[in-house]
Amino acid sequence: MDKLIWLIPVLPLAGFVINGLGRNSLSKGIIGALGSLLVLVAFGLSVAAFFQIKSTGAPINFNLFDWIAVGNFKIQFSFLVDQLSSIMLLIITGVGFLIHLYSIGYMHDDAGFGKFFAYLNLFVFFMLLLVMGSNYVIMFIGWEGVGLCSYLLIGFWYTNPSYADAAKKAFIMNRIGDLGFLLGIFLLVNTFGSVAYADIFPKAPAAVAAGAPVVLITLLLFVGAVGKSAQLPLFTWLPDAMAGPTPVSALIHAATMVTAGIYMIARSNILFTLAPDTMEVIAVVGLATAFFAALIALTQTDIKKVLAYSTVSQLGYMFLGLGVGAYTGSFFHVLTHAFFKALLFLGAGSVIHAMSGEQDMRKMGGLKGKIKVTFITMLVGTIAIAGIPPFSGFFSKDEILAAAFAHSTTFYVVGVITAGLTSFYMFRMMYLTFWGKFRGTHEQEHHLHESPANMTIPLIVLAILSAIGGMIGVPAVMGGHHELAAFLAPVFEPSLKLLGEHELSHNTEWILMGGSVGIALIAMVYAYTKYVSKASVPVSDEEERPALSNLSYHKFYIDELYDMIIRKPLDALSTFFYRVVEQLGIDGFVNGLGKGTIETSKGLRLLQTGNVGFYIFMMVVGIIAILVYSLIKIGA
Repeated sequence: MDKLIWLIPVLPLAGFVINGLGRNSLSKGIIGALGSLLVLVAFGLSVAAFFQIKSTGAPINFNLFDWIAVGNFKIQFSFLVDQLSSIMLLIITGVGFLIHLYSIGYMHDDAGFGKFFAYLNLFVFFMLLLVMGSNYVIMFIGWEGVGLCSYLLIGFWYTNPSYADAAKKAFIMNRIGDLGFLLGIFLLVNTFGSVAYADIFPKAPAAVAAGAPVVLITLLLFVGAVGKSAQLPLFTWLPDAMAGPTPVSALIHAATMVTAGIYMIARSNILFTLAPDTMEVIAVVGLATAFFAALIALTQTDIKKVLAYSTVSQLGYMFLGLGVGAYTGSFFHVLTHAFFKALLFLGAGSVIHAMSGEQDMRKMGGLKGKIKVTFITMLVGTIAIAGIPPFSGFFSKDEILAAAFAHSTTFYVVGVITAGLTSFYMFRMMYLTFWGKFRGTHEQEHHLHESPANMTIPLIVLAILSAIGGMIGVPAVMGGHHELAAFLAPVFEPSLKLLGEHELSHNTEWILMGGSVGIALIAMVYAYTKYVSKASVPVSDEEERPALSNLSYHKFYIDELYDMIIRKPLDALSTFFYRVVEQLGIDGFVNGLGKGTIETSKGLRLLQTGNVGFYIFMMVVGIIAILVYSLIKIGA
C-alpha cells in the first residue's frame, strides 16, 4: 500500500472530473455507477491500508512532491496514514459509498443528477485530503475544500432563495472559524519553523518549557474547530444546512465534514494536552453546546431539524471528551455517530421520499406498517443514539461520561441530563413519525411506499453497524478488551502519559452506566406516554405554546440575536460607508473632477465663435495684459 496510497483521494477526484464534464452527456446510470464505484474502490484501498497498519504498526508515508521551499522552510505535498487517519479513511469512503448508492435512488428524478454526483465526489476528495495530509497546510487545503463543497451541496437547489441563503450562511460562518485556524498555523510556523506533524509534535514539550505560546496556538486551532464542527457560538449554520438534499445532510453533517474539527484536535492532541486551560475551555464549550442543542431539539417539528440539532449536541459530546482528555472515547463516538446518524438521516430521507417531500412530523404518523424497513432501521439508530446497550452509542457515550465524571462531577451530571434529553427527543421523533394514526393528506397516504433497494440496502448496512459497532470498545468492567484504544494507543500515548491514569472502580463504572441508561429509559417511556398513549401532537405554528416551549421551538432566538447585534449593525455601517464615504466622498470627488472639466470646456467653447474680428480683439487684449503684467513686475 505504500506505493498505492495516493490513489485513495485521486479516485474520487477522477469521478468529479468525469461526472462534471459528462454531466449532460452521460446517462444517469453511468454517472451513478461511476461515482459510487470509484468511492468503493477507494474504500477497498482504505481497508488494505488499515490492515497493513494493524499488522505492522507502522504508519504509511508518501511524498508526492516538494511543494514550497523558501530557505530552510519547506512544505511537502505528502500523505500520512496512521492508526487515526486509517479509521477516518474507512468512515469517509465506507459511509460515503453507502450515501452515493442511496443517492442514485433519491436523486434519480432530479435534473442536476450529474452535477450532484460530481459535487459528492469532489467532497469525498477534499475530505480525504484533510485527513491524509502529513502537515497542517495540506489539512487546511482539505479543510477549505470541504467548506466549498458544503456551500455547493447545501445550495444545490439554489433557485429557492432560502436554500441559497442557507448555503451562504454556512460558508460565511465557516470562514470565521477558518481565520482562527489559519492564524494558528501561522503561529505554529513562527514557533516551530515547520507545519509538518513529524516536526512539531516531538518538539512540543520542549518548546512549551521554553515559553512557546501553546495556549494561544491551541485556542486559535480550537476556533477553527468551533466553526467547522458547529459549536457555540458558531453552530447556527448547521441546522439551516438541512436545506440541501438529504444525502448531503448524511454525508456532510453526520459522518464526515462536521467531525473535521474533532479530527484536527485529536491529531494535535499533544499540543492540547500541554495547554490544560484550552482543554478546560473545550470541555465547557462542548458540554454547553450538547445541552443547549438538545433543549432546542425537544420541540422541533421538522424531522431533519431534529436530527440537525441532535448532530450539534452529539458533536458537543465529542468536544467534552476531548476536553477531559478522553481522546479515544471522543474518537470512538465519531465512529459510532457516523453509523447511527448517517442511518437516521438516510432513514429520514426515506420517510420524506414516502411522504412526497413532506418533512413536518405533525403531518405523519402510523408509518411503521407502511415502510417497515425504514422503520426498523431507524429504530435501531434511535436506540443507538439514545445510549441503550448493547447498541453502539452506549459504549462510546459511556466512555465519555466516565471520563467526564473523573474530571468533574458537574460535567457528568450535565452530560447525563443531556443524554436523557437525547433519548426523549429521538423517541419523540420516532413516535410522531411511525406510531398513531396517519395525519397527512389522502394523496400522501395513497402514495406511501417503501423506498427502492438502492436506498434501503444502505439503511440495513448502517443499522447493522449501529447495532454491533460498539463491540470494538467494550470496557474491561464488562469483560471486554477495548480494541479501538489498543489500536489508537501509538497516536495518543504521549498525551496519555502526561495526563496520567484516572481509573474508576468497577462499582463506580457500573453505577455511572446504570445512571445514564436508567435516565435514557425513563425519557423513552415518558415520550411513549405523551406521544403514543396520550396521542399528543405538537401544536401548529399559529397556536400559542408555553413560554419555555416557545423559546425552544424558536431556537432561543439566537438567529434573531445575531441579526440584531451583528448583521444589522454591519448592514448600517456598510450603508453609511456606501452612501457617505463612497457616493458623497469618493464618487463625489471623482465625478466632480469630471463635471468640472466638462463645464469648464463648455464655457471655453463659447470663445470659439469663428469671427476673425473677435480673434484680433482677443489678441490685442492678450498683448495689453502681458504689457501690464511686465510693467508691474518691473515696478516691483
